[in-house]
Amino acid sequence: MSELVRSVTTSPFLLQNEVAYLRWRDAKLVDYPQGAAELVVEIRDPRRLSRAEHDEVLRRIRKTNMAVYTSGVGGEADKGIVVALGAALGLNRLDANWLADDDGITSLTINPAGPRPKYIPYTNRPISWHTDGYYNPPQRQIHGLLLHCVEPAATGGQNALLDPEIVYLLLRDENPDFIRALMQADAMTVPPGTNSEGGYRGSAVGPVFSVRPDGNLHMRYTARKRNIEWKDEPAVHEAVSRLRAIYEGDSPFVFRARLESGMGLVSNNVLHDRSGFDDLPSAPRRLIYRARYYDRVSRT
Repeated sequence: MSELVRSVTTSPFLLQNEVAYLRWRDAKLVDYPQGAAELVVEIRDPRRLSRAEHDEVLRRIRKTNMAVYTSGVGGEADKGIVVALGAALGLNRLDANWLADDDGITSLTINPAGPRPKYIPYTNRPISWHTDGYYNPPQRQIHGLLLHCVEPAATGGQNALLDPEIVYLLLRDENPDFIRALMQADAMTVPPGTNSEGGYRGSAVGPVFSVRPDGNLHMRYTARKRNIEWKDEPAVHEAVSRLRAIYEGDSPFVFRARLESGMGLVSNNVLHDRSGFDDLPSAPRRLIYRARYYDRVSRT
């Protein structure tokens, strides 16, 4: 049996592997962070990670699927920061949306000109809970996400963050049927149309939870209520309701962080939202570089 087949068939995220799941669950919860501050790694320059910095980033991502970094490159409008940091972590295959820049990296900022003001990521309005690329077809799923802050907003713009593996764990512990429902191949459908950033897309049908070929968990989800079709069966609707209750409640697993200049988030596409924000006319506009990848952070 190949390593690839063995990793899939023995994955703790398959419901039939109860012993593997319980072993994984115990390890997952040991020393799990108690707040966003425990996700933070200090990096001198993300373009040139030291071995110690690299190891600290990986340690946090292995535990929580995410790491937040601070750095000394605040205010530098250099997308090479994103490219170099991503490559150092095995993130290379960019998914460029319709309104991304020519290099495939998106500059998230309020832009009053052109088509961008029609789409929420380019406004100051809040964005509800989601994983990035939930409207992508199966062959273009987003497994890695990198955000780098050049300029923060004057006020607001905070992210709430939630590890998909923790969501899976909480739902499975409550009722394995929730996982069974959300793993159905037609659990969530995004009808044809334009995505949240203006690009045309066909219908995207797929599960919320799935197991990757390497045995890791993948999550595809949006909290939006319009232009989303959930499979019309009670088990799916109940599971979605319980999932929503996790991030809408006071769960200690929901971390909140605001990226300041030079800070960033590296993740295996964790669940997140964004609060509304305001810029000041006399100050630079909020500018976040966003890179979406078909890759997962390597060695996690």
